[in-house]
Amino acid sequence: MSYKKYIPKNNKNGRRSGAPKKFVAKNAEAYSGTVQASDKGFAFIIPDDKQRFKSDLFVPRHSVNGALDGDTVLFARVANTADEASIIKILKRANEQVIGTLQLGRREGIVAPDNPRLPKIYIPLSMLGGAKNNDKVVCEVSSYPKNKAPGGKIIEILGESGNFETEENAIIRSFNLSEEFPEDVLSECEKSAGAAIDAIGRRDLRDMLIFTIDGEDTRDIDDGVSLEIKDGKYTLGVHIADVSNYVKFLSATDKEAYARGTSVYFPDRVLPMLPKTLSNGACSLNENEDRYALSCSMTFNADGERISYEICKSVIRSKHRMTYSAVTAICEKDPDICRKYADLVETVDNMQRLCLALEKRREMAGSVSLEAMEAHIYVDENGEIVIPKSERTISQRIIEQFMISANEAVAEFMQSKRAACLYRIHESPVEEKAENFFAFLRDLGINVNLGKSDIKPKDYQSILKSAEDKPFYSVVNKVMLRSMQKARYSEENKGHFGLASSCYCHFTSPIRRYPDLFVHRVLKCILDGKAEKAEKFKEIAPENGSHCSERERLADEAERKVDDLYKLAYMSERLGEEYGATISGVTSHGIYCELDNSIEGLVPFEDLPPDRYEVFPEKFLIKGARHAFRLGDSVKIIVADYDLGRMKILFALA
Repeated sequence: MSYKKYIPKNNKNGRRSGAPKKFVAKNAEAYSGTVQASDKGFAFIIPDDKQRFKSDLFVPRHSVNGALDGDTVLFARVANTADEASIIKILKRANEQVIGTLQLGRREGIVAPDNPRLPKIYIPLSMLGGAKNNDKVVCEVSSYPKNKAPGGKIIEILGESGNFETEENAIIRSFNLSEEFPEDVLSECEKSAGAAIDAIGRRDLRDMLIFTIDGEDTRDIDDGVSLEIKDGKYTLGVHIADVSNYVKFLSATDKEAYARGTSVYFPDRVLPMLPKTLSNGACSLNENEDRYALSCSMTFNADGERISYEICKSVIRSKHRMTYSAVTAICEKDPDICRKYADLVETVDNMQRLCLALEKRREMAGSVSLEAMEAHIYVDENGEIVIPKSERTISQRIIEQFMISANEAVAEFMQSKRAACLYRIHESPVEEKAENFFAFLRDLGINVNLGKSDIKPKDYQSILKSAEDKPFYSVVNKVMLRSMQKARYSEENKGHFGLASSCYCHFTSPIRRYPDLFVHRVLKCILDGKAEKAEKFKEIAPENGSHCSERERLADEAERKVDDLYKLAYMSERLGEEYGATISGVTSHGIYCELDNSIEGLVPFEDLPPDRYEVFPEKFLIKGARHAFRLGDSVKIIVADYDLGRMKILFALA
């Protein structure tokens, strides 16, 4: 079956074409959910009750009843339908402030929101607040008249629309993210950061060879590592900054950190979860400075099997601030780097061996090693945007394996004590998405003999192996990732599908993630023998898990949007240049093509070679009589244009 569009077509009354008008029964049960609007007038509802509703519900235009994108609503299922709903009440408006571009008319101003799912906002000339035509503004929505666009007033001018800095700040503001901290938080952090460090009640590990491995531009260093070998066994130490020593539960700093939930990383700045006096100072494991830590010491045999572990409060002193590039150079026997860090060469060699053993063991367990491209965008010393080809080096793999090992050990410890914990869970793929993925694989010629239910990590791993030497391997990676559920935080341990781990939490990044700080607090209560105090955290764990998952989602979305802005600016200076690319998406709008540095652009449908095309979304295929374009195909493209309004880079086929 083929489709010209992904979405159902609406007739002039806003109903699905050819469908009779449907009604909600007077005694229909109402449910709550969140609106996901469309710029076509219809919407979808994401229900709050995930047990009752296994998928989102469609809302025709005539049943939206004034609800806007992001609003919390009451809805009822439309009689005699499986997936249609009608909105019956708006419980909470999501967009009290809207960011957009002002378009001045003779009698009024109109703000066109940056979010295309929101309607235009009408502004009386008396409420412009000094804004000029084409200014990027923040407007406060003050009225929602029935069957009319909302009205409001301008409360802030961000700058001229189209200006790079203005657009970046607009994205940051649209997510209610902030660089600044309240004064009471700053003064509280200054006071706690100034306290002297001593080893009372802690294990003194300051003489141990501990060092950190991070990116060149990292400033908040959460983790240090150590490795010793005795009797053929590896003893790996993962030493994590003891942030909870400085951020007391329910203090002003703690409340601010909880509200933020996570640090947010952009190419030109970081919006930290904690002020710099802690994140870059007292908590950061800086070279040759004493620091409080929580240390997880794990013993492995030569095959990477963990034999034992121990967790303790400690004081450490990092001997070196190492970078990924320097450690990779040691692994590759670079003579200059090996001379410079002669005291680390043997330890790094042993770390590489342990890493390979851990990777092999995880592979045997069924761990799904997805290699989706992620851009590392940064601004160099000349102010130029740099987007190198995505690479995953041996040093990054070492840290990844060591941190996973520590996270598993701590999660198992928490579970063994029946303590409150925010587990990092990753549930199995939902049946519908799994079936779509398997159909895609069969169309590629990959034989899949799997049921859509009770899928195991090893099943997905075997799929990756079967595609390993094929040109469409990276695309299989991407589609597989789309078929999987998003990892989240939960007070219940449901395992981690992608890692093939039965018990997993986040322990290793308390400077930048609140769930890790939660785990640290409970862990320290247990280590200090304060079981009653630890028990109280069970009451807040469900709400904390839900909140932190949502903050992570928002941070990821904000980072993606800012990255897209930087990619657009980068490619805007390369118009007319030719690149090799891979088709990474097939839609009714055209084909998306991805370069090897992860930049993606759209070849619009109307710019494809002349033909009579049909779109087969379930096959990721656009097919005509003479031409066909499928996900994973290699193509040559020319950078044709860019669309700042839709934040899209436009390609043309070379």
